[in-house]
Amino acid sequence: MSRSEYEELRAAFTAAVSHELRTPLARLLALLESAELPGADQPALLAQARDEVEEMTELVDDILFLSELEQGREVVSLGETEAAPLLRALVDEKLERAELAGIRLEIQIEDEELLVPLRRRMLRTVADNLLENAIRYAGEGATCVVALRREDGEVVLEVSDDGAGVPEEDAPRLFERFFRSDRARTTRGSGLGLAIVKHVVETAGGNVEARGSSGHGLDVRCAFPADG
Repeated sequence: MSRSEYEELRAAFTAAVSHELRTPLARLLALLESAELPGADQPALLAQARDEVEEMTELVDDILFLSELEQGREVVSLGETEAAPLLRALVDEKLERAELAGIRLEIQIEDEELLVPLRRRMLRTVADNLLENAIRYAGEGATCVVALRREDGEVVLEVSDDGAGVPEEDAPRLFERFFRSDRARTTRGSGLGLAIVKHVVETAGGNVEARGSSGHGLDVRCAFPADG
């Protein structure tokens, strides 16, 4: 990448970050102004304001994490992790959130001893972002399945749901920073979760793809080289 291309990319990223922060900041200001009005329900407005602060904190954390990854400050694939126990624990952690969203979680482990070529923290980051994406966007009544298996000489981690899905032409773009399909634009989230997944998986020598269509769910498949 030439210097001019790099500067263009950096400028575009800075503009996108500024835009993404401006929206929750505007909502926060409106909530605080409303709280000053006579008869305002201050506890409710302050609770909403707290939600906006948490959203901005999540966005900043994701931006910093992605920046660290891209600058090589995180050794993504140093070592291996036995994936099954981590995935089971993560699904257990998400059960309450999933229930509130009307999502049913399932887990399918083909081999309890399968190793993924990622540090534990990085594997958790990938799986957590995939599950959060499904819980946020699949829609009430959907089932989300977390699967781990060996397939064609690779170790595959797959998170799929039978929910709202995305337009078929949007699926390849889900890994772009801040890209949101039509449904996702109406919900919270930093817009960086799947971009982080893609960077981590590809840095570890794997590949990731998303398949889906409107009304027919979304399937995100991460494939890693097996250790033989």
